[in-house]
Amino acid sequence: MDTMSAWEGLSGKTHEEKLESLGILGGVDVDIRRLDEISRKYGIEVFLFFEEDLARTRTLESVIEEFDVFPEYGRPYVSIGSFLRFTRDNDPSFEQTMREFPLMIQIVNTGTIQSPNDGKPTRYITGLMPFLDELDVDSDPTG
Repeated sequence: MDTMSAWEGLSGKTHEEKLESLGILGGVDVDIRRLDEISRKYGIEVFLFFEEDLARTRTLESVIEEFDVFPEYGRPYVSIGSFLRFTRDNDPSFEQTMREFPLMIQIVNTGTIQSPNDGKPTRYITGLMPFLDELDVDSDPTG
Protein backbone atom coordinates (compact mmCIF):
# COMPACT_ATOMS: atom_id res chain seq x y z
CA MET A 1 0.00 0.00 0.00
CA ASP A 2 1.40 3.40 -0.90
CA THR A 3 1.54 6.27 1.59
CA MET A 4 -1.39 8.17 0.06
CA SER A 5 -3.67 5.13 0.23
CA ALA A 6 -2.57 4.50 3.81
CA TRP A 7 -3.28 8.16 4.70
CA GLU A 8 -6.69 8.10 3.04
CA GLY A 9 -7.50 4.89 4.92
CA LEU A 10 -7.13 6.57 8.31
CA SER A 11 -10.33 7.41 10.16
CA GLY A 12 -11.20 11.09 10.23
CA LYS A 13 -11.95 13.73 7.64
CA THR A 14 -9.43 16.44 8.50
CA HIS A 15 -5.66 16.36 8.78
CA GLU A 16 -5.96 16.76 12.56
CA GLU A 17 -8.56 13.99 12.93
CA LYS A 18 -6.42 11.56 10.94
CA LEU A 19 -3.36 12.33 13.05
CA GLU A 20 -5.41 12.08 16.23
CA SER A 21 -6.44 8.56 15.17
CA LEU A 22 -2.71 7.75 15.29
CA GLY A 23 -2.29 9.31 18.75
CA ILE A 24 -0.59 12.45 17.41
CA LEU A 25 -1.79 15.46 19.40
CA GLY A 26 0.04 18.58 20.55
CA GLY A 27 1.69 18.07 23.94
CA VAL A 28 1.59 14.26 23.79
CA ASP A 29 4.84 12.29 24.14
CA VAL A 30 5.33 9.67 21.43
CA ASP A 31 8.04 7.03 21.15
CA ILE A 32 10.51 8.01 18.41
CA ARG A 33 10.16 4.55 16.85
CA ARG A 34 6.40 5.07 16.52
CA LEU A 35 6.96 8.46 14.89
CA ASP A 36 9.38 6.88 12.44
CA GLU A 37 6.80 4.22 11.58
CA ILE A 38 4.12 6.87 11.04
CA SER A 39 6.49 8.92 8.88
CA ARG A 40 7.29 6.01 6.60
CA LYS A 41 3.81 4.46 6.43
CA TYR A 42 1.83 7.67 5.86
CA GLY A 43 4.38 9.86 4.05
CA ILE A 44 4.57 12.46 6.82
CA GLU A 45 7.75 14.48 7.34
CA VAL A 46 8.77 14.45 11.00
CA PHE A 47 11.12 17.17 12.22
CA LEU A 48 12.85 16.78 15.58
CA PHE A 49 13.78 20.06 17.26
CA PHE A 50 16.61 20.52 19.74
CA GLU A 51 15.61 24.07 20.74
CA GLU A 52 12.28 24.50 22.48
CA ASP A 53 11.92 28.19 21.64
CA LEU A 54 12.24 27.56 17.90
CA ALA A 55 9.85 24.62 18.02
CA ARG A 56 7.18 26.51 19.92
CA THR A 57 7.36 30.09 18.66
CA ARG A 58 8.36 29.87 15.00
CA THR A 59 6.69 28.42 11.96
CA LEU A 60 8.37 25.42 10.42
CA GLU A 61 8.70 27.31 7.14
CA SER A 62 10.59 30.19 8.78
CA VAL A 63 12.96 27.84 10.61
CA ILE A 64 13.70 25.84 7.46
CA GLU A 65 14.26 29.04 5.50
CA GLU A 66 16.66 30.45 8.12
CA PHE A 67 18.71 27.30 8.70
CA ASP A 68 18.64 25.73 5.23
CA VAL A 69 22.04 27.29 4.49
CA PHE A 70 23.67 25.21 7.26
CA PRO A 71 24.74 21.58 6.89
CA GLU A 72 22.03 19.17 8.03
CA TYR A 73 23.71 18.24 11.31
CA GLY A 74 24.46 21.88 12.12
CA ARG A 75 20.78 22.87 12.28
CA PRO A 76 18.62 23.11 15.43
CA TYR A 77 16.33 20.46 13.93
CA VAL A 78 16.74 17.26 11.95
CA SER A 79 14.46 14.91 10.05
CA ILE A 80 13.59 11.78 11.96
CA GLY A 81 15.08 9.58 9.23
CA SER A 82 18.42 11.37 9.33
CA PHE A 83 18.51 11.32 13.14
CA LEU A 84 17.79 7.60 13.36
CA ARG A 85 20.20 6.73 10.54
CA PHE A 86 23.01 8.73 12.18
CA THR A 87 22.31 7.26 15.63
CA ARG A 88 22.09 3.66 14.40
CA ASP A 89 25.27 4.05 12.37
CA ASN A 90 27.20 5.48 15.32
CA ASP A 91 25.80 3.46 18.22
CA PRO A 92 25.48 -0.31 17.78
CA SER A 93 23.56 -0.55 21.07
CA PHE A 94 20.95 2.02 20.01
CA GLU A 95 18.14 -0.48 19.29
CA GLN A 96 18.60 -2.22 22.63
CA THR A 97 18.75 1.12 24.44
CA MET A 98 15.49 2.21 22.76
CA ARG A 99 13.78 -0.97 23.94
CA GLU A 100 14.92 -0.36 27.52
CA PHE A 101 14.62 3.42 27.56
CA PRO A 102 12.23 4.62 24.83
CA LEU A 103 13.10 8.06 23.50
CA MET A 104 9.91 10.05 23.88
CA ILE A 105 9.34 13.03 21.59
CA GLN A 106 6.85 15.72 22.61
CA ILE A 107 4.54 16.62 19.72
CA VAL A 108 4.59 20.38 19.17
CA ASN A 109 2.79 21.00 15.89
CA THR A 110 1.35 19.41 12.77
CA GLY A 111 0.29 20.79 9.43
CA THR A 112 1.27 21.00 5.79
CA ILE A 113 4.03 22.92 4.07
CA GLN A 114 5.14 23.31 0.48
CA SER A 115 7.91 20.80 -0.16
CA PRO A 116 11.17 22.60 -0.93
CA ASN A 117 12.00 19.78 -3.37
CA ASP A 118 8.94 19.71 -5.62
CA GLY A 119 6.61 22.44 -4.31
CA LYS A 120 3.85 19.94 -3.48
CA PRO A 121 1.99 20.10 -0.16
CA THR A 122 3.67 17.87 2.42
CA ARG A 123 2.21 16.79 5.75
CA TYR A 124 4.49 17.30 8.74
CA ILE A 125 4.84 16.75 12.46
CA THR A 126 7.25 18.74 14.61
CA GLY A 127 8.47 17.29 17.88
CA LEU A 128 10.75 18.39 20.66
CA MET A 129 13.65 16.16 21.63
CA PRO A 130 14.06 15.71 25.39
CA PHE A 131 16.88 17.61 26.96
CA LEU A 132 19.80 15.47 28.12
CA ASP A 133 19.04 16.20 31.77
CA GLU A 134 15.53 14.80 31.25
CA LEU A 135 16.78 11.40 30.10
CA ASP A 136 16.91 8.98 33.03
CA VAL A 137 19.10 6.16 31.77
CA ASP A 138 19.99 5.17 35.34
CA SER A 139 16.41 4.15 36.16
CA ASP A 140 15.26 0.55 36.18
CA PRO A 141 13.72 0.02 32.72
CA THR A 142 11.37 -2.65 34.06
CA GLY A 143 9.73 -0.14 36.37
